[in-house]
Amino acid sequence: MPSAQSAARSAVRALGLAALILLATAPRASAAEGWSLAPAGGGRPSFYAEGAPGTVLQDTVSVTNSGGHPVTVRLTGSGVPVTFAEPTVRVPARTRADVPFTMTVPAGAAPGDRSGTLVAKDADGRTATARIRLRVGGPALFALTVEHVAVHGDRITYELVNRGTTVLAPKLAVRAHGLFGRVLLDRTARTLPVRLAPGTRTALSEPWPGHPALDAVDVRLTATAADGAHDTAETEARFVPWGAVAGAAGVLTAGAAVTVVRLRGRRADQAAEPESMDVELTGAAR
Repeated sequence: MPSAQSAARSAVRALGLAALILLATAPRASAAEGWSLAPAGGGRPSFYAEGAPGTVLQDTVSVTNSGGHPVTVRLTGSGVPVTFAEPTVRVPARTRADVPFTMTVPAGAAPGDRSGTLVAKDADGRTATARIRLRVGGPALFALTVEHVAVHGDRITYELVNRGTTVLAPKLAVRAHGLFGRVLLDRTARTLPVRLAPGTRTALSEPWPGHPALDAVDVRLTATAADGAHDTAETEARFVPWGAVAGAAGVLTAGAAVTVVRLRGRRADQAAEPESMDVELTGAAR
């Protein structure tokens, strides 16, 4: 006859076996029972499209719900202008929904590759993404202009404008001539720390710590970039040491005042004498 201890061990084994059976037969969640986002048609890891600026391109994205419950997702796009036929989609359990959408190539887009992303987000905040690669067609145009050149003391200011369809890495050369063609500044072309996107402009400046104190100067800026893009702009500047000029004017004015006082004093002492031509000296100091 089995002892009480043996009976207890048998009961524990039976309970453990029952628990294993329950765990084995209970439904379990898995990654396959979730939902996913991918290009429609299968076999494509991402979207690829090509078109000229202004073109509207069409494709389809699939939302696959392999779970046991319906899911509702909201579709958005980034990086590339995207419009969905249905931005909010409810997908029943174990069902796939195919959603058409359009991609618009921006009218002013430069030729080359662009990247974007389609994003799906459910009510619980879970997201899934699908990448887009968009190639913009059309001829490449390289065009660069230099504008609004001005000299402000020890600094030359200007603007560079990209009037083409490609990104530019501009270079700048600076040259300045004084009176009689004397070279005051001569900087060979060097690459600037900027990249100009098509249709954009940027304001820059060049330091000129050793500018002349007194001179009439012609300043020329020459900008260049890839494939022959270039432009030249010029301006004039006048350097005058106004502090010294003001000081000299003050000395001359003081000298004229002394002359006037002396002349007036002499007329007071010699009232009978006619006015001397020396009075005109006061006018020479103006």
